[in-house]
Amino acid sequence: MPPLNDPARAFIPYPDSPVPHAGTGPLCGLAFAVKDLFDVAGYPTGGGNPFVLARSGIKTRTAPTVQRLLDAGARFVGKVVTDEFAFSMNGSNVHFGAPVNGAAPDRISGGSSSGSAAAVSHRLVDFALGTDTGGSVRAPASHCGLYGIRPTHGRVSLAGVMDLSPSLDTCGWFSRDVRTFTRIAEVLLGDDPKPLGGRIRLLKPRDVWSLLAEPVCAALAEGLARIAARLPEITGGKGTMDDLAALDVAPDGIDELYWAFRYIQGREAWNSDGDLIQHYQPPMGPDVATRFAWSSAVTDEQFAGATRVREKFSRQLADVLGDDGVLVLPSMPDIAPLRNEGEAALESYRARAVQMLCLAGLAGFPQLSLPLGRRLGAPLGLSLLGPAGSDLGLVRLAARI
Repeated sequence: MPPLNDPARAFIPYPDSPVPHAGTGPLCGLAFAVKDLFDVAGYPTGGGNPFVLARSGIKTRTAPTVQRLLDAGARFVGKVVTDEFAFSMNGSNVHFGAPVNGAAPDRISGGSSSGSAAAVSHRLVDFALGTDTGGSVRAPASHCGLYGIRPTHGRVSLAGVMDLSPSLDTCGWFSRDVRTFTRIAEVLLGDDPKPLGGRIRLLKPRDVWSLLAEPVCAALAEGLARIAARLPEITGGKGTMDDLAALDVAPDGIDELYWAFRYIQGREAWNSDGDLIQHYQPPMGPDVATRFAWSSAVTDEQFAGATRVREKFSRQLADVLGDDGVLVLPSMPDIAPLRNEGEAALESYRARAVQMLCLAGLAGFPQLSLPLGRRLGAPLGLSLLGPAGSDLGLVRLAARI
């Protein structure tokens, strides 16, 4: 059952309902939490909104991905807070509060998988499930000093999980250490359908790195040096940063990708939740309400244009990576903002973040954030982004680094 003492303020205080798990298996001995978008038999699914919670009822089936973990021996501890409708990156829910960042308590946890990251960073569980549409695993992983992955789109089942933007939604997870992370990956991913090539090419996207301020680049230098130290065995290079091939991954500009992502996410989010919002007018936090209002106005022309941009970019990135290329890039534009930042500053930070996070989302490729940087006493993630289907290879590359 959820811990009575919850310093993370991560768990939703649902009445305890037994969730059986296997007595043996590769995840035996590990405890996990689940973002409140996933169905778990005996519990409602609230989606971060009290109106959705009231309409949910008690679920009689468990989402297949959760069941897979239970069958592998992991023990379910409870359901944790999500940002409302999973449509935010700030880690604060006007109805259920703001889970506390265990690595930097004065800073936001990031969202929308806020409770998942907070529970892991406070050592209340060994790992936690989240979802990532526009950065909802990668952002809190970076902010809370955790490993977190956005898998190849469709690689991990989202059956029995509330939609936000189905062509962008993915199921990811968090852990504090790479060994635990790898154990979960082997259960949820299985063998890669498209393994990474034997000698990996590490690539540094100039146009993404150029979005960072100098102090942030400096904070990630140690992480890059750590990667460079492994270059001889990974790439056959000399072990210097010069061996990371530099290139631009968005030849038509990052801005074009940013707007394509926004239009696709907005249109699909409105398709998922717009009928409910229009008919019942549920209470929502002002930032989420504003986001849905914007989404409702996305035109057919904007959506069609964004879809063309996505298709073109996906082909371009697939050509750049081939079967052995891995991008090394910042997970986020900076460390987590302070908890007392105003809404305007948080929205500006979110927009800057989406410029980086939209690459994997539009392409549908896997991206893994590693806790390799620090600045002002707070963690900062460095990411590996690989070809579609190379997820387990990325995890094992992270273990080597």
